Amino acid sequence: MSNLDREAVPSPCGGRGFVVTEPVRELLSPRNVKLGESTEVRRLLPNLGRRMVGAWCFVDHYGPDDIADEPGMQVPPHPHMGLQTVSWLHEGEVLHRDSTGSLQTIRPRQLGLMTSGRAISHSEESPRPHARLLHGAQLWVALPDAHRHTDPHFEFHAELPRVTAPGLAATVLLGTLDTATSPGTTYTPLVGADLALTGSTDVRLPLERDFEYAVLAMSGEAHVDGVPLVPGSMLYLGCGRDELPLRADSDAGLMLLGGEPFEEELIMFWNWIGRSQEEIVQARRDWMEGSRFGEVKGYDGAPLPAPALPAVPLKPRGRTR
Repeated sequence: MSNLDREAVPSPCGGRGFVVTEPVRELLSPRNVKLGESTEVRRLLPNLGRRMVGAWCFVDHYGPDDIADEPGMQVPPHPHMGLQTVSWLHEGEVLHRDSTGSLQTIRPRQLGLMTSGRAISHSEESPRPHARLLHGAQLWVALPDAHRHTDPHFEFHAELPRVTAPGLAATVLLGTLDTATSPGTTYTPLVGADLALTGSTDVRLPLERDFEYAVLAMSGEAHVDGVPLVPGSMLYLGCGRDELPLRADSDAGLMLLGGEPFEEELIMFWNWIGRSQEEIVQARRDWMEGSRFGEVKGYDGAPLPAPALPAVPLKPRGRTR
């Protein structure tokens, strides 16, 4: 999924100097962003004051939206570099196309993982016909310097490992949770898991003390370490936890995001992650001139033009504003 904001601004992120090294309970409110003509998302990362959670650097939550009489998601071809995109659905379908030739329909609880590496372009759309409801999350993972120029590729995993406990079913998207490890490729120590809680659940989820974590509320209402979360909100938890108390009085859906704090400072502008202004300028030039990022074949529409660069210099900075 793209950042379609036509007034894009640079997002400085990364660097361990701003990592919260102890448990906290920092509630992040979303910013509503229009995505295409008919989809509105709630953007949780980057957020005012909080840019990253481990290597997770971008989180959009959308739906559930009734798209029975709507085109649904329609995101034209657009570029990425220096990151991975994670497509995750609770309801509906998304058709993914990219410049490596991938064509894949992604359905609920299936992992669509695109590694942009040095350069890729892709589109996302609701297939025709499509399900009545669309509900999911789109997330980005920043690639470390050693791997950010890797070959672009797309992975699809229809079956993912699960961790279960009374009242809890956790599907592991990326990384390892408890004894379950996702088949998805990762380049830094991190974890992403979908948590389905049933009513009257009171459970403790094992965590890695050296990871920082956040929990995104997808549906229902749950209490995370005693803090009530409603859909479209996210709770940043910091580091230093061995376990996480979860409680739900009725069915609820959450996403656990975590990872080792990301050491490098980054620049995130539009759909690119770089380390310098020169890299971003070159990426914009290449996209607008039709080079480097390849071609997405089969999408019925023109590629997205890149927004103008800001007048102020782009500089990599820390994790918080």
